[in-house]
Amino acid sequence: MGESSTFQGKVITDEQAKTITRVEELAYELKVNEVMTKDLVSLVPETRMKDALEMFRNGRISGAPVVKGGTLVGIVSIEDLIRCLQINDLESTVEKYMTVNPLTIRDTDPIIEALKRFESYHYGRLPVLDSENRLAGIITKGDLTSGILRALQNDYQEEEVRRYRASHLFEDIESDRSSLILRYTIKQGDFMHGGSASSAIKRALLRLGATPQIARRTGIAVYEAEMNLIIHTTNGGVIRTEIESHQISISVSDDGPGIEDVALAMKPGYSTANETVRELGFGAGMGLANIQRCVDVMRLESVYGKGTSLKLKILLPTKETVGEGSSN
Repeated sequence: MGESSTFQGKVITDEQAKTITRVEELAYELKVNEVMTKDLVSLVPETRMKDALEMFRNGRISGAPVVKGGTLVGIVSIEDLIRCLQINDLESTVEKYMTVNPLTIRDTDPIIEALKRFESYHYGRLPVLDSENRLAGIITKGDLTSGILRALQNDYQEEEVRRYRASHLFEDIESDRSSLILRYTIKQGDFMHGGSASSAIKRALLRLGATPQIARRTGIAVYEAEMNLIIHTTNGGVIRTEIESHQISISVSDDGPGIEDVALAMKPGYSTANETVRELGFGAGMGLANIQRCVDVMRLESVYGKGTSLKLKILLPTKETVGEGSSN
């Protein structure tokens, strides 16, 4: 990585870029169904705009899904009501003003995907669908903030006990060099389980005595690699993580379709995701950039038509060693 990069017009040094906050970590950890609003105010296409206005005023809400026969058909926002008021058209139905086929999100997605959609599409709310494509709730930026604040207040006492017990693993094994290898098979198109491997690796690191910062960096790097396997591969792939006292080595491999232009793929915002994936809200083209931000060494090799190999390494200073010699 270079000495610095820019984000929203600000210069960020490499040292700053590798500092992952607990809030950023929670964005990858929390699921949409943990923070979304479940008690919905919903409309039907025949609802008049003046009635929608009254519902918004009484409920102190700024948007609502439109449902027909149990199926989501649109969404109406306060902006739609303003357009209606400007031409004094309150007798019309919401069907005239609603946004049809709105962008949605799954209730099992991590909230980082909601944040990406808000950033990319500038929406204020997203309808949430369950595994059977039924409306399960709605999520707003306010829901994300409230959910993260609640999570920050959680008691991690039980996890601390597990971490202490596991942190002595390497100390109790006599060898010249000890390591723990974690291997995960990722299926193509399996958005339902996206993020499972990264969460498991992060938990393992914390229990082995890694600092929260190391666990966060590793978790985010693996998450982005995991989603790339789900989105871009032909048959999925394998993530192999080797944890040693002085470093964490991550290997990600697949058998196709490969990357035609590796240099171009590394540019933030570039994506080859198909339209179906983009409609789901994935494929923003920031995965490799986010990975590079979190690791010390990154090597990407690909043969177009055959497959891709991604090698990552996070180096652990003495004060951040995992397991043996760890003071955490």
